Amino acid sequence: MNKSVRVENLGRIDYQKAWDYQTELFDKTVQLKIQNRNNPDNEQPTPNYFLFCEHPHVYTLGKSGSIDNLLLDEQGLKEKHIGFYKINRGGDITYHGDGQIVGYPILDLDNFSPDIHKYMRSLEEVIILTLADYGIKAGRIDGFTGVWLDYDGGENPRKICAMGVKTSRWVTMHGFAFNINTDLQFFDYIVPCGISDKAVTSLDKELGRNVPLEEVQEKILKYFAQIFEAELLITENQKV
Repeated sequence: MNKSVRVENLGRIDYQKAWDYQTELFDKTVQLKIQNRNNPDNEQPTPNYFLFCEHPHVYTLGKSGSIDNLLLDEQGLKEKHIGFYKINRGGDITYHGDGQIVGYPILDLDNFSPDIHKYMRSLEEVIILTLADYGIKAGRIDGFTGVWLDYDGGENPRKICAMGVKTSRWVTMHGFAFNINTDLQFFDYIVPCGISDKAVTSLDKELGRNVPLEEVQEKILKYFAQIFEAELLITENQKV
């Protein structure tokens, strides 16, 4: 098993461009797994990646989501300069934008644990531990993915990190959107993740101060390496 993970910071990047890059890495890994299965005497280790980025304002709708959860029409999207994509991950509609950390792990889970439920809970745990470093108690709500505050029967449950993934042959793509210094008004134009009775929040709102994205990313990587028992290979900022 190859537990090394190449970490790439893509910076601020158009959603389609990042999606194309993810797909390229994902497809290559899937094809290598097929080759390995067909030629076991010459098996090659499969790579793992962890991409970080920010996107310009964009809504993405997962394959199981409802277009009714987008509350703007085409003209409204254009006026507010917000992109929109129907994509192949699980989950419903979510927002990406400035001040948000988007993470795309492209992992061969055969290198870690071929269990999608465990994978999702592990990703959530990385964010939960990161928030604990800021004195914020976070957790899960049964029946919902992602990371929540006031999750244990409180009066104001609110999501701080959305998650949605795609897998094929135990290779993952897509990932999480962690609200750090995010303008939350953009969530007013959707029903976030198709959940109408719960709120959305951000780290800066909870702390009452701006938080450097690089600082949070370092903590995410620390806990990702810990939870996944991974060796991280940090690269310079990538130009995709």
